[in-house]
Amino acid sequence: MTTTAHEQAGTTAAPRGPAGGAGGGGPAPATAGRGPRPGRLRRAGLPYLLLLPALILELLVHLVPMVIGAVMSFKELTQFYIRDWGSAPWSGLGNYRVSVDFHAPVGEALLHSFLVTVGFTLLSVGLCWLIGTAAAVFMQDTFRGRGLLRALFLVPYALPVYAAVITWVFMFQHDNGLVNHVLHDQLHLTDKRSFWLIGDNSFYALLTVSVWKGWPFAFLIVMAGLQNIPRELYEAAALDGAGMWQQIRRITLPSLRPVNQVLVLVLFLWTFNDFNTPYVLFGRAAPEAADLISVHIYQASFVTWNFGTGSAMSVLLLLFLLLVTGVYLALTSRGRRTGDV
Repeated sequence: MTTTAHEQAGTTAAPRGPAGGAGGGGPAPATAGRGPRPGRLRRAGLPYLLLLPALILELLVHLVPMVIGAVMSFKELTQFYIRDWGSAPWSGLGNYRVSVDFHAPVGEALLHSFLVTVGFTLLSVGLCWLIGTAAAVFMQDTFRGRGLLRALFLVPYALPVYAAVITWVFMFQHDNGLVNHVLHDQLHLTDKRSFWLIGDNSFYALLTVSVWKGWPFAFLIVMAGLQNIPRELYEAAALDGAGMWQQIRRITLPSLRPVNQVLVLVLFLWTFNDFNTPYVLFGRAAPEAADLISVHIYQASFVTWNFGTGSAMSVLLLLFLLLVTGVYLALTSRGRRTGDV
């Protein structure tokens, strides 16, 4: 009788489980219907909450000046309106017309600066990538003193920009610089001492400093990418009779393609926008042969006090870099999909 009573009680209580919360199988469907628990949501949202102050600060530091610069590009903002730049009259697209009028002095100077910057960027990025990749491949072999040599290779990248460039300024001096002393006095490669910080040689001086300062970054990135290539591939290629150049062509470069795609883009953006190197190397007035667009915009804004035209040039530069970046990412992503297929 007792067992029958308990069975009847259990049978009677079981149907009330889904409705009233009683019973063994009731809580599971109810919990699944309510979705994630509040504690789980709080844990999932905590990382985003911690990143929120940094995100707001980044927006204030980058987005606000960008918006203000875009507004200034539509104003006739000169030295007469510096105290109250909001009262400067609107010029519409006048500043942009002046900047892209390549038959006028302002537009012609901007076009020359743009072409110099493009040539300088292509040479600097290409040499940085070539030297960095060669050094990283060379450092893959084990030999005595490899750690010390790796540390020495990273010294130019670790040094502050101003300290490094000022050292190069002294080395490029005409009378007592180390460069002229080695090239002219010791190696006798030149007929006379050269001027490196003025004239046409200023382009080569700027390129030398940029490559010296930038190739360790390429070396660091490529060296990190080489660590993900299995050594078994090189051993199998060596057993098949592949030489060093064939291994680099067939194994190293294809394996480094994703790394090189990001590396080239970062080097391009850094070099094209580089302001510190030419400014410290030449001062406020860069020679015509080394008139990079970053220094040119600075001169148009803070030397001639025409902030409206300088802001228009900055916006045009931003649009150009966005266009190049978009085309580059589209081409590399298409090539990656083609390679995967």
